[in-house]
Amino acid sequence: MFRKILIANRGEIAVRIIRACRELGIATVAVYSEADQHALHVRLADQAVLIGSSAASESYLHIDRILAAARRTGADAIHPGYGFLSEQAHFALACQAAGVVFIGPPPAAMQLMGGKIAAKQLAEQIGIPTIPGYHGDDQMPERLSAEAQRIGFPLLIKAAAGGGGKGMREVYALDAFQSALAGAQREAQAAFGDPTVLLERLIDRPRHIEIQILADQHGNMVHLFERECSIQRRHQKIIEESPSCVLTPEQRATIGASAVRLAQAAGYTNAGTIEFLLDQTASFFFLEMNTRLQVEHPVTECVTELDLVQLQIAIAAGQVLPFTQGDIRQHGHAIEARICAEHPATFLPATGTIALFAPPQGAGIRNDVGVDAGDEVSIQYDSLLAKLIVHGRDRPAAVLRLQQALAGYDILGVTTNLPVLQAIAAHPAFLAGDTHTDFIERQHVAQVEPSIPALVLACAAILDSQQVAKHAPGDLDPWALGAWRLLGGRVRHWYRIAGQEHNVLLDRTTNGYRATIGTEMHELMIIEQHIDELVLEVASERVRLRFVQSNGVLQIGLHGWSYKIERASGLSVDTHTAHGRDVGRNASLEAPMPGIVVRILVQEGQPVEAHQPLVVLEAMKMEHIIAAPYAGIVRHLYASLGELVAKGAIVAEVEA
Repeated sequence: MFRKILIANRGEIAVRIIRACRELGIATVAVYSEADQHALHVRLADQAVLIGSSAASESYLHIDRILAAARRTGADAIHPGYGFLSEQAHFALACQAAGVVFIGPPPAAMQLMGGKIAAKQLAEQIGIPTIPGYHGDDQMPERLSAEAQRIGFPLLIKAAAGGGGKGMREVYALDAFQSALAGAQREAQAAFGDPTVLLERLIDRPRHIEIQILADQHGNMVHLFERECSIQRRHQKIIEESPSCVLTPEQRATIGASAVRLAQAAGYTNAGTIEFLLDQTASFFFLEMNTRLQVEHPVTECVTELDLVQLQIAIAAGQVLPFTQGDIRQHGHAIEARICAEHPATFLPATGTIALFAPPQGAGIRNDVGVDAGDEVSIQYDSLLAKLIVHGRDRPAAVLRLQQALAGYDILGVTTNLPVLQAIAAHPAFLAGDTHTDFIERQHVAQVEPSIPALVLACAAILDSQQVAKHAPGDLDPWALGAWRLLGGRVRHWYRIAGQEHNVLLDRTTNGYRATIGTEMHELMIIEQHIDELVLEVASERVRLRFVQSNGVLQIGLHGWSYKIERASGLSVDTHTAHGRDVGRNASLEAPMPGIVVRILVQEGQPVEAHQPLVVLEAMKMEHIIAAPYAGIVRHLYASLGELVAKGAIVAEVEA
């Protein structure tokens, strides 16, 4: 067994590998970029080595620096996790040349199966069905356009060198093909260093089924059954479960045997995943192979009671698999929800400092986390913060546990997808197991942020009133002192949230408080109060809110949403003024997220059509296009190529 393993990754997967190594008595080395110097994986590892600046190309993708860190620390093996260099055959070869064991498949198998084109060709050779499409070597735009017309629309453009939804575009008409192709190729180049794409027929409402396989270096190979990963946004999975509720035992055996046969044909060892699409006739088609550990591996671990990371390490060390196919059983049902820093309506990445991070705890709940309170979420890396995994005796029990755990998940300081995960977990179609890859769009579960709930404002006022009660009038801030003297304990509180001002008139009652907000009146009673938690009874219902106060700013979490609340003065002649300027029919176009300007598609003075792309931003390896809201003239471009712009920064101005 290895003495010391270097983890060439970051975030929750690096933490996961560190904990697996600890249980095996293996020392760990973390590598980190300047942006991650205080990250959780750095704090947990036995050693940590700075390998470069924040850009992934200068750190987590820099092979020479990673290998130098391995030499310097005496690591005898490297675990790549997933993403970054995990599926790069040249990295595995470089590890071999440096005398360091790469914990993953052989480079030849990785090269063969890591590329979608070669993998499809091998599947066809051994008789495994593939999706009709084009996966040839000719990547000229004219050839790809001709093949698109042959396949027919709708179709899917996919990056050949990687996954995770990057470099992928759905195309529904020929006139949109070339722009979609260019965007997919740019994104593929940025994410994987390879712009090669393939084309596939777009299957209507498929299920995404994948098979986990394990193979040692002694000819033994097994599959660990399936995971269903049909609920996705931007072609990236956010809910995964095992077992699938639609596969029959016969289908499970057939698709599992097909996955093993394909991996054997590739000469594969270590952990890998064969992915399939299941259409509405229950026919399955080979999609691709992920030659690495999957993000969703914990659901397989829960239902098989096996540790995939420890098995990966054992296989890389030359050990024999300690079981055969007949020894493996499925136990109960497991579901994973990915907790991401992104807006639950647009799914655009979000950034910020995590003020509070409190995952739920309890029986049947597992948290794989990569962050903690105080950590900064930047645009440099993937938006995944943590994974919530629940396990129950059957699917209904697991779903109920998922709903309860999501309701108890608290993150403040950065916007997350918790509200949309809660909506999915409660949706009748999800409860019925009616899940497909277009679930989010078809079921309309994306969540628009509600207007500021009265309960949040009332909670802020209660907390501030408690601060008033703790002090003598001479010790109060000016805003509280004036309220104390003029109102004799009945205080009107003014707050600013997202640029909007709100006020709350708060009275003490026999049993608690009365909050008057506009024309609404709410009676509230405190049931429990802790250092960062308030449990209120409102209209005979109990509601739990989490909060953090720092530097005069109060952050409150309710139903998965995080609200940043600042104290404001009451409206006056000085404060009640208009903000901004009258731009008439000029539209100042703001960046919807922080990002890097990767393309500027127009010039100042250029006429543009409605919805014409103007500027392309990139954040967390995903592109976002800023388009003209209507036909007009580009009057100003405020952003330059390569510039990092903040959320809300004006990047262009269009005059009608």
